[in-house]
Amino acid sequence: MRMLKQARKAAALREEQRLRGELARTKDAIDAARNHFEQVVDPMLIDCYIYEWNAAQLKYQFLLQRFKNREL
Repeated sequence: MRMLKQARKAAALREEQRLRGELARTKDAIDAARNHFEQVVDPMLIDCYIYEWNAAQLKYQFLLQRFKNREL
């Protein structure tokens, strides 16, 4: 029984670390899309970076919600 509890705790820790890493990578993607958006002048690329920025923000919100709702 104790080993099962330790295994669950280890799995929860790995999931937390995975989510933290994914959140950090997604935050970097948000920053990159924002920077590209601020520097681009071509109208088609402006739209591209707006979509990219919005998609990264939605992914970040999703991951943050999963992180907050994970089993402790």
